[in-house]
Amino acid sequence: MSDLTQLRREAVAAPESGIVAVINYAREREGLIPMWAGEGDLATPDFICAAASASLRAGETFYTWQRGLPELRQALADYTARLYGRPSLPDRFFVTGSGMQAIQITLAALAGAGDEVVCFGPAWPNFAAATELQGAVAREVALDWTEAGWQLDLQKFKDAIGPKTRAVFVNTPANPTGWTAAEATLRAILEIARDAGIFIIADEIYSRFYYSGGRAPSFHDVMEEDDRIVFVNSFSKNWAMTGWRIGWIETNAAFGDIIENLIQYSTSGVAAFMQRGALAALEQGEAFVESQIARAAEAREIFASRLLATNRVSMTPPDGAFYAFFAIDGIADTRAAAFRIVDEAGVVLAPGTAFGQSGHRFLRACFHRRLDEVETAADRLVDWIGRAA
Repeated sequence: MSDLTQLRREAVAAPESGIVAVINYAREREGLIPMWAGEGDLATPDFICAAASASLRAGETFYTWQRGLPELRQALADYTARLYGRPSLPDRFFVTGSGMQAIQITLAALAGAGDEVVCFGPAWPNFAAATELQGAVAREVALDWTEAGWQLDLQKFKDAIGPKTRAVFVNTPANPTGWTAAEATLRAILEIARDAGIFIIADEIYSRFYYSGGRAPSFHDVMEEDDRIVFVNSFSKNWAMTGWRIGWIETNAAFGDIIENLIQYSTSGVAAFMQRGALAALEQGEAFVESQIARAAEAREIFASRLLATNRVSMTPPDGAFYAFFAIDGIADTRAAAFRIVDEAGVVLAPGTAFGQSGHRFLRACFHRRLDEVETAADRLVDWIGRAA
């Protein structure tokens, strides 16, 4: 007989994903425009798939380096050095089975029962859930919504740090809000974390999707080598590899043995053929990344301008990432609205209720899609907004 009391409390209490709930409701229907999940509509480029296929044909199907192929770790160091204009060494990099696993491994190293981790909300729900699964508590500091966009009150952050705080999770550019911390804000966050003796878990996965030109400001711009920062990242967004489930951790090389052990006791490493594909992404994929960013910038303008023209939508075009996070006048229950929009408008959005208490009145649309689809989705939503009570 099944008895849930026999399972860990944290596992039983793990929340249903509000994003997945809407996806499951809509997935098999025809004619929908899926702006639900955090991915584009393009398949992985051929040159990446070809590298993985060649690896399989060569017989690279055995256990491999727990920390990642040396060639891939070197390529990650080279990519990071190019992107941030400062030298980087491969012993700082560790290949993981997705960005999500990078977060889980980092939390396993930093936080456990009785500990607290601060995050800035509205926030991607997986981080708080992963924290709670470790037995720790995710403490949300709400960003302030203003006409100029989302803003972080640094005093609120300071006030949230207590004796049990082990780390702060900083996602910038942010999912779902598009909030992108300026360099001065990153420097201030770092100073607060230094003074408190806590780690920064830096999720800068959307750093290339930045609409003011170049890449977004980064902790790489303000940090010292010995700062307590763990970067978690993924190949998913830049190179259209969401289904591959491959990511990386970048941190102080002194933590290498610990991270290697945590990888060993979870997945025992990432398949070599997947790593060959990731290596090709880094070495040959720059033109593809730049084309993705350019298309997302156009989609952002189309989607935001059409919804704002209704005069019933509160939103600022995001500074980074590829999500529109918007509120509709008169719509309070965004979970119910997301299901209605599936049925009545043929567009699938994520409800703001999935992103923490501070996101409840908003809806999230991933606009990283073909421009004609973005136009159609925007038209459908504008029509729905005009009809909605």
